[in-house]
Amino acid sequence: MDAVPTPPVTLVIFGATGDLTRRLLVPAIINLTRSRLVGEDLHILGIGIEPGDDEFLRGRLDQFLSHLSGEEPPVKDETWESLRRRISYTSGDFTKDDIFVEIGKRLGPHANAAFYLAVPPSFFGTIVEKLAAHGLTNESDGVFRRVAIEKPFGTDLASAQALNAQILAQVGEGQVYRLDHFLGKETVQNLMTARFANMMIESLWNSRYIDHVQITAAEIVDVGSRGKFYDATGALRDMVPNHLFQLLAMIAMEPPNSFDAEAIRNEKSKVLKALRVYTPDEAKTHGVRGAYAAGPLNGAQLPAYRDTKDVSPDSRTETFVALKLYADTWRWAGVPFYLRTGKALTARDTEIVITFQPVPFAQFRETDVKRRLPPNRLVIQVQPDEGMSMEISIKSPGLSVDTVPVSLDFRYSDKFDIAKTTGYESLLYDLFIGDQTLFQRADGIEAGWAAVQPFLDIWAKNESVPDAYAPGSMGPASADELIQRDRRQWHELGVILHGNDK
Repeated sequence: MDAVPTPPVTLVIFGATGDLTRRLLVPAIINLTRSRLVGEDLHILGIGIEPGDDEFLRGRLDQFLSHLSGEEPPVKDETWESLRRRISYTSGDFTKDDIFVEIGKRLGPHANAAFYLAVPPSFFGTIVEKLAAHGLTNESDGVFRRVAIEKPFGTDLASAQALNAQILAQVGEGQVYRLDHFLGKETVQNLMTARFANMMIESLWNSRYIDHVQITAAEIVDVGSRGKFYDATGALRDMVPNHLFQLLAMIAMEPPNSFDAEAIRNEKSKVLKALRVYTPDEAKTHGVRGAYAAGPLNGAQLPAYRDTKDVSPDSRTETFVALKLYADTWRWAGVPFYLRTGKALTARDTEIVITFQPVPFAQFRETDVKRRLPPNRLVIQVQPDEGMSMEISIKSPGLSVDTVPVSLDFRYSDKFDIAKTTGYESLLYDLFIGDQTLFQRADGIEAGWAAVQPFLDIWAKNESVPDAYAPGSMGPASADELIQRDRRQWHELGVILHGNDK
């Protein structure tokens, strides 16, 4: 079904002078405009703490977009010039009433509005309460009011439950769009189509044929200037209950009875609720954490995480985490899901690796193939090189029976022009048209936190520091031990299956 243009809407961005707005939101809206999916009836109202007028925000965005283009002076772009005229700005304190009174005057009672909270999480509940108190979330026939919230949504199970309760006391679940930008990636969205539109894939998608699943979100960058935020967050809170669990849910969900948003979100929530909640003793043996040490990275000498600016010198915060989890459903009984994420690793690589059960060796008992026959693997590359690869075994030319792995590859960039997308295009488009398929629901959020809470609890009580690992490595040795105990090994970071690659 072809995408239809969005209805008239004002996008109200709290935190409009921040990095997210200029780096991702505005470029995504420009792309949607060029695709004719949003028109001149889209307006942007930026809200920020910095004093300034409409031209202040427009000038800030001019500077960033000219930097992106590499042109000085910037090339006149008709799309940007048209959008630029529809951008306005007002400044004020998010915790005070004045700014919300001003928003109400600018919107009026009959305008569609999407409130985007590109602000620190401490403001989420307060802003929603203020919006509701001033009647800005009231909907009427033909008028919608929606709230988009960036992660992290809570810092543990109790805080996520409290934040959900605070927000849902003011607005309905159907008005809340909890974002996870990973779900804006083409490959992630294609997971459902790849599974449910291809019988040969879906028929094998169960514990009878799949040995285990690996989900990795690796970053080559270090913490950098985000020491204060990161030391209070850590790798697990930053990535696992949101990004990695959303990928897990897409992989492990049952077929929905339709592609309706609630049908899909029902199945995703069922998977997250089925994640095994470990006892403290089980959590000790099913999760490891690490922090990068000092060493060379990308041609520079990187200080140890504990020596990073704004990081406590006795910090016990992790920059790497690896978990072994189970989804206790009929389809996935006994199939381990290995998750890992970290900073200052050997490659930027977000991928899902499905390893199938090994084939029986009866046919090859008279040959030496038994020692070398690898299992089939499906590698779903989320970033940076979006695509899929299926590794199969074939006989190499010659008189002897000798097998070699080859890959059946698909890369989005080979067939489609997606190089200039930000990943936010589909999320903003769905926000404007009211499709919640790619957004998280309250029960799914809380189920994810429940699954990681045992790890948070034991690490909070354990006074030992995370295991050290070298910058540019694949993480600490304890992560290798976690998976090697099961006679398995991690897929090598940055290696895409092409022919003779691993």
